[in-house]
Amino acid sequence: MKKMLIANRGEIAVRIIRACKLLNILSVAVYSTADKNAMHVAMADEAICIGGPNPEDSYLNQDSIIAAAQITHADSIHPGYGFLSENADFAKLCEDQGIKFVGPSSKVISIMGEKAAARETMIKAGVPVIPGSESDFLNFEDAKQAAEKIGYPVMLKASAGGGGKGMRVIESVADFENQFDLAQAEAQSAFGDGHMYLEKFLPHPRHIEVQIAADQFGNAIAIGERDCSLQQRHQKVIEEAPASTLDEKTRQEMYAVSVKAAEDINYEGLGTMEFLFDGPEHFYFMEMNTRVQVEHPITELTSDVDLVDLQIKIAQGEPIPFAEISKHNFALECRINAKTAGKIVALHLPAGHGIRTDSALYQGYFVPSNYDSMIAKVISFAPDRETAIRQMAEALDETVIAGINTNLDFLTQVIDEPDYKINNTDIGWLDRLATK
Repeated sequence: MKKMLIANRGEIAVRIIRACKLLNILSVAVYSTADKNAMHVAMADEAICIGGPNPEDSYLNQDSIIAAAQITHADSIHPGYGFLSENADFAKLCEDQGIKFVGPSSKVISIMGEKAAARETMIKAGVPVIPGSESDFLNFEDAKQAAEKIGYPVMLKASAGGGGKGMRVIESVADFENQFDLAQAEAQSAFGDGHMYLEKFLPHPRHIEVQIAADQFGNAIAIGERDCSLQQRHQKVIEEAPASTLDEKTRQEMYAVSVKAAEDINYEGLGTMEFLFDGPEHFYFMEMNTRVQVEHPITELTSDVDLVDLQIKIAQGEPIPFAEISKHNFALECRINAKTAGKIVALHLPAGHGIRTDSALYQGYFVPSNYDSMIAKVISFAPDRETAIRQMAEALDETVIAGINTNLDFLTQVIDEPDYKINNTDIGWLDRLATK
C-alpha cells in the first residue's frame, strides 16, 4: 500500500496518520466543512472535503469517500472506529472498486456486525452466549414478541454497530415502544442502519473484552484483555488492562474461544471479542467489534505491540510476527468528553513518565457539536493498578481545557471513589454513582 485514505476524524485519524508516516505510506484526510481546520487535515499529506457537517453528508457518505479515494489515487482506506468502520456495504464497495479496506472482509463484517448472525456463529464455534433474539428487526411489534420470549429485563441494541449507540435496558413492556423508537433513531444516525437486536439483561456483570489479531495466513492470537465495566449510559468512560478481577483460568478460556472463533470465520485484522463476566468461568459473548477500539492504547502499553501498525501490516499481507505476548504493567484510560461545543481558548494536556495523551485538540480549535463528544484520551501506565490510579489523578489535575465544558471533574471524582480504588464495581456502578 502506497497511499491510504483515512475515513474518519479526530484523534483516531491523527493516530492512523502517524502510523502511516512511520510505514512510509502517504495519507489522505477526508473532512466535513465543520472540520476544515481540524488537526488531521493539517497532518495528512493530502486532504479533501467530502461534504457538510452532518455525518450523513460526509463521514457516512460512502460515495463521497470512494470518490475521494479515486480522485487522490488512494489504494487503501482505513475506517478507524465508528462511522463506516463496521459497515459491510462500505467494505464491499471498497472491494468492488479495488481499494483495500483495512479490516476484515465484507462477508465477515456482515456476519459479525449483525448481532443475531454473530450469535449463531459463536454458538457454532462453541462460545457461550447470552439468551437473545433469533434475528434482528426493524419494527417494534417484532421486538416486543422477541422480548416476551426472552423474558424481561432485556437489552435493546443496534445490530450494525457498538459503542453504546442505540442501547437501552428495557425493564417491562410499559415504556418499550418509546425506548425502541429513540434507540432506533440513534442507531440510524450513528450507523445508517436501523436494525435492532435483543438479549437478556444481566444486572451486575463486568464487561471484559479480548483483543485479537488474525492475518491472511490463518494465524490468530489473543494480545490481551481489557476491563471496560465503567460505563455511563452504555458509553465507556474508563478502561483498564489487564482485567484485574479476572481469574487466570477464565482469562485463558476467554483467549481460547476468542482465537478459535477468529479462526473459524477466517478473520483478518484487529478485532475485539466482548464478553459479560459474571464470576469465575461464567462469561457470555456479547458482540465482536471488527475494528480498532477507542481503548487500544492500554493494550499497547501492556503488551508493547503497536496495534495500528500491526493492523496496517496485516492488511498489506504480512504475517503476525510473534506467537505469544509478554505482558507487563497496568494501564488505565480516561476518556475526556466535551459537554458543550466551542473554541478552545487555553489548553494543556498532561505528559511525563507513565502518561500518554491521544487527542486532536489544539489551542484555538473549535470543537463542533456534530460528532462524538470524546476529545481526548489520557492514559496512565505503571507496574500496578494503585500506582496507575495515582498517576491518573495527577494527570487529570494537570489537564487544562478552557472554552468548553468537559467531564474532567467527574473523572477526577470517579477515580477517587473508595469502591473504584478497591475495584468493587460492575457495569452499572458508574450510572448509580452519577445519580447520587
